[in-house]
Amino acid sequence: MISYCSLFLFLALSCLVVESRQLKGNSDVLGFLRSDSNVEGKRWAVLIAGSNGYDNYRHQADVCHAYQILRKGGLEDENIIVFMYDDIAFDVNNPRPGVIINKPDGEDVYQGVPKDYTGEAVNVSNFLAAILGNRTGVTGGSGKVVDSGPNDYIFIYYADHGDSGILGMPTGDYLTAQDLINTLKQKHAAKSYKSMVIYVEACFSGSMFEGILPSDIDDIYVVTAANANESSYGTYCPESFPSSPSEFGTCLGDLFSISWLEDSDIHDLRNETLEQQYNVVRRRTAVDDLEAGSHVMQYGNKEIGQDSLFNYIGTNPNNDHYSSSDYHPHSKLTAAPSVVSQHDASLLHFWHKYHNAPEGSPTKAEAHRELVDQISLRKHIDRSITEIISVVFGREKISEMLSSVQSAGNPLVHDWDCFKMLVQSFRKQCGKASRTRYDMKYSGAFANMCNAGVDISRATQAITQACSTNSPPS
Repeated sequence: MISYCSLFLFLALSCLVVESRQLKGNSDVLGFLRSDSNVEGKRWAVLIAGSNGYDNYRHQADVCHAYQILRKGGLEDENIIVFMYDDIAFDVNNPRPGVIINKPDGEDVYQGVPKDYTGEAVNVSNFLAAILGNRTGVTGGSGKVVDSGPNDYIFIYYADHGDSGILGMPTGDYLTAQDLINTLKQKHAAKSYKSMVIYVEACFSGSMFEGILPSDIDDIYVVTAANANESSYGTYCPESFPSSPSEFGTCLGDLFSISWLEDSDIHDLRNETLEQQYNVVRRRTAVDDLEAGSHVMQYGNKEIGQDSLFNYIGTNPNNDHYSSSDYHPHSKLTAAPSVVSQHDASLLHFWHKYHNAPEGSPTKAEAHRELVDQISLRKHIDRSITEIISVVFGREKISEMLSSVQSAGNPLVHDWDCFKMLVQSFRKQCGKASRTRYDMKYSGAFANMCNAGVDISRATQAITQACSTNSPPS
């Protein structure tokens, strides 16, 4: 394992830790797979990148890569629903206009990706309506929804920022754990699918299911990039190993995501179970001392983990002859690349852009302004949350409200309506200008406030006052 501190110059905000470790190959083949080469029913997939902006390049790259795997696996476009803001392929910062890559030497993963829901149509209501198969509930997109039947398999993959009890969206409100779980309850009650697999790439993603996914929903299996109390990580970043090409200046992927995607790229997925892939991804995503890695988690009915991946995402016929003898313990697939915290990946992009701009150029001046704006916004949000807690609970409670974490097996919060109201108010007042979702960092504090019986009216007033008082310089 190798560690290093990033340059980050005068920012003094974070260290980037390079992690490198190897995985041991698993050459065992299970004697029994819950799979059928002729799967009864259809396969459906919902792929969503919940961010926008070139600094968040990696999330849309992850989702585009997932789409290519599904298509090569045999899924038809009519059964794949893609949510992505679609603003990075032709962004002025993209050195290869019209091309998106998900690893340093990667091929284009953007070509052919459906534009089902883009721009403002990537939002909570459309995402949940699509899962439910509610055509009247979606607006501004293709109208495509999961019109599944009782024998069908559903795969859902989400990639973006997250924090305690929430997942990001590029427009509108964040997705809360309660709203997601309520949607899954409705889908389960409708008996409109055979089984469902959900992969979530986000910080604190375990909090979306920990203690809240009902045990009697026995047809859903979930894998998250992190537990309820930790970050997930971007990878293939500037100045890292392996580094994104210098001209990109941003992270190309996320560690959890590229782990399952690159595993799926090469295997005959008829002969690999969800559980086997979970173990490969878990080992590649975790780090021995967890200085810069996360605990990949499983939720729901873990018996579904014995299902073949083929049931959900198909398999590429070109991988039919893959065997355990093709596995190399020291290959790029098993080695852990350098990683950067999701919260710091955007800051790294802006720093790299500034650092590499020609001295004295307008580009340098503009990059400096963007970097300073990002730092100012973070300081604004940090100051605001401490003031909010001080006003509502007193300064002596600041540390407690900021440090309390979700305990294993228990839901994040008891009053989800309180939580949702405070999180939404804080985003509207303090974080709406930030594509980096830095305001998400304090969702756990709002959960703690709600659990402590906060006066919601007083708290929302404090949010408005603090955010206006601590406004960053324009």
